[in-house]
Amino acid sequence: MKTIRRILFAIKNPVAERQAGLAKAMQVARAFDARLELFHAINDPLFVEFSQLGNDTVDKLRERVEEGARLALARMCARARKFGVQAECSVEWDYPPHEAIVRRATATNADLIIAECHKGARTRPWLIHLTDWELLRISPLPVLLFKNDRPYRRPLTLAAVDPARAHDKPRLLDAGIVDYARGFSKALRGALHLAHANYPNIVGLPHAPSSEDWKWTTQSYDQLKEQEREAFEAFRAKMDVMRTRAHLVTGNPATVIPRLARELGAQIAVMGALSRSGLMRVLIGNTAERVLESLPCDVLVIKPEGVAPHVEQKARGMRVVETSAVTPLPF
Repeated sequence: MKTIRRILFAIKNPVAERQAGLAKAMQVARAFDARLELFHAINDPLFVEFSQLGNDTVDKLRERVEEGARLALARMCARARKFGVQAECSVEWDYPPHEAIVRRATATNADLIIAECHKGARTRPWLIHLTDWELLRISPLPVLLFKNDRPYRRPLTLAAVDPARAHDKPRLLDAGIVDYARGFSKALRGALHLAHANYPNIVGLPHAPSSEDWKWTTQSYDQLKEQEREAFEAFRAKMDVMRTRAHLVTGNPATVIPRLARELGAQIAVMGALSRSGLMRVLIGNTAERVLESLPCDVLVIKPEGVAPHVEQKARGMRVVETSAVTPLPF
């Protein structure tokens, strides 16, 4: 696991009375002795009437909005410093928010992004564009999504792996998942557990497909399950995880992994994610996205090493919209 020295915590609304995730972000920063940056991307456009603009009207509006956000973040930083956390804050005009967060994290050489998970149901996650969803897709850095504001107390960290590569993940990604899970459990003085959903592909369909090679299997369902069990046991031994903390569950990972997390009382689930598109994405999906809604705990998502950020380096800046060009809605 790469040493976590700098953490970026994305603040959705700095002027909100209650910042639910701040205490946990501070806790993580203290556990790793890392610098914590509180970052807010101002993405709302400014609506102005150009005919009444003075030379400095837009500048004054920009400064007023920036100052309000910056003062709120500064108060949070002061609170964090009282608890021994090295904290700083930044505000930037940029959009969309998920790209702005990745841009800032990349520019400051952050090692971890923390954000709060979107509240509400997701019936079709691959069709909508929410900030946390998009962070999982485009961020090359590990992303920790808070699903609740309960502080960590010797948290059980559950590493969800797929050593049989039934869902076409790179082989080294599982080792990285365990590496990060172990690092978090150690830093937060918790316990590491390992989990795999034994869910072989249906007999007659391609087994372990990839973009380059499709292999067909004539093995029975029981034989495929045994293969996955053997792969999981070999991986457990290689990762030096106790058998009593290794859990092989049968069923769809989108169902059985969240169920296992509830039964164990896990506070953090660690998993890997790959960005996919087109037919392969529809057929295979993304385990992190499918499991995210049902998990009762926070989620740490990592990518394979060498993944590059899929965003432009330069911030998009402020959007100014002329009010006379906006068509009012009929009522």
